[in-house]
Formats: sequence, C-alpha cells, structure tokens
Amino acid sequence: MTNPAQPKHFDLTLDHLLTAAGIEDNAAVLLVRHTYKPDGLRGPADMTLNKVLAYTREQRRKGKVPANPPSLWLTFIADGGRRSRFVTAYENFGVVDAPDHIPWKRAQAHRWFDLRQSELLTSLRDRLVIEWTSDTINWAKSGRSAEAMRVVEIADPEAVPFPGYDRFVVDYPTLQAAVDDSRYASWRTALAAVQGIYLIADKKTGKLYVGKADGSERFLGRWASYTRDGHGGNVLLKELATTDANHSQDFVFSILRVFDPTTPTAEVDAAESHYKEALLTRLHGYNKN
Repeated sequence: MTNPAQPKHFDLTLDHLLTAAGIEDNAAVLLVRHTYKPDGLRGPADMTLNKVLAYTREQRRKGKVPANPPSLWLTFIADGGRRSRFVTAYENFGVVDAPDHIPWKRAQAHRWFDLRQSELLTSLRDRLVIEWTSDTINWAKSGRSAEAMRVVEIADPEAVPFPGYDRFVVDYPTLQAAVDDSRYASWRTALAAVQGIYLIADKKTGKLYVGKADGSERFLGRWASYTRDGHGGNVLLKELATTDANHSQDFVFSILRVFDPTTPTAEVDAAESHYKEALLTRLHGYNKN
C-alpha cells in the first residue's frame, strides 16, 4: 500500500498578502526598509506617521529609489536582523518642489515626493513582520521581491487606552483609526457615551471650527461622519474639501466640554455658541453661523 503523499511545505509571503489586497502587478509597488540612524529616524519615539512621512518622502537623487518610482510605496522598519515591521503604505503622486526651508545644496542633491497615506494593509500596521531578502543593504526594492519575503509574524492588535475626555487631542488619521480599528474599542465606548462640544484645528491655516455632538449621535456618531468625507457636512469645511480633497489630513480634533446624555439641548447649544464667541470662529474660523 502506498503511503499518502506528504503535504507540501507552504510559506506565507508578502506577495500573498499583496494579492489578497487586490494588487495585480507587484511591479507597481516599491518596498522601502528604514533603519534607525542618528540623522534620520533615531528610535521608536520617532515612529510617528508625520516623522516617517517626512523621512520617506525625501530621497537622494542618486540613491536607491528609481528615477520613476512606482505609485505605491510600502514602508517597513528594521526589527532585528532581517525582520522588518510594516509601518504604513503611501500613494506616490510624483516629485514636488523642495520645502522652502531646505538649503539650496541639499535641495540639489535630493528629491521630494508627494506621498499620501494609503489604506492598503491598514489593519496590519505595526503588526506584520516580514523577512527582508538577504541583501539588506538594498533598502528600496521592487515589489517583485515580495515573493521572496516570508511573513514571520502577524501580531494580535494591541489595545490603545482611551486618553480621557480632558486630554483628548488627536489628528485625523488617528480619528479614522478610532472609528474602525479594533485596537480603539474603548475609545468608541467612551465617545458613544456622552455628548458635548468639540474643536477642529487646521494645522495648515490655523483656523478653528467649533461643533457640537448631541442627541443620539454623540461624539462617536458625529466624528464618524468626518472620517467618511472629511467635512462632516459643515458648509465651510465642505467648500474647503472641494478645493483640496486631502485637506482633512491637517485637522486636529479635541474635546472642549462633555455633557451627560440627559443634558437638555438648549444647554448644549448655549455652550456651543459660547465657544464660538470666545474663540472667534465665526469671524476668523470655519463657523458660518
């Protein structure tokens, strides 16, 4: 009697994940692996989305990023040996002018790319660890190399503790994660429990918007609308979105005052009007009324 065939060994690779995410051609992907260094990302404290973006978008003209790089970039950070932890994905919209504060000599030697956050593999940020190919000195590779990059680990999501109503200040990408990501379950519970007054600050213009989250929507329901369209239906913010669809990325959300769900509507309305007057958001901000 012939023994049944032994099952073939199967390694899950980055290529399998890209295929599952709908990427049909890996050549349209650039894989970037950062390492900690004194003149760049110096350590875990620098692994914020803003700092990683600023570091990734600036590349040497004669560096390893090709002259015409792909439209999708996946960024990783070295995690010991060849282990590489997934940080985030960017869509590449091409080369842009160097920032105004950059010295002329540095501007001549580098390129700056218009990179924007992508939703690809969002659920695997900081959780996915792959094994980079043996030539780790090549930190920028074509997505074709994904077939040779074995998945080492996909960690369980780590819960993010709710900061508290009186310390709540988050950027737009974090708010998006808070609405959808399983790590922010405690945030959703807290934000769905109360109503109140909130503030949106625009990092690009400095303008402010005061809003209220009342009734059955409360904070969670009201802010979920912003994560869907970037303006939440507000007139002036909606006008802003028509001229710059990505402007919401510059928004910072905070809580000004919290009310019990049983608080009368008139009291919430009065508080909203007070903050609009105190912060001059009708005169110099995004409040139209």
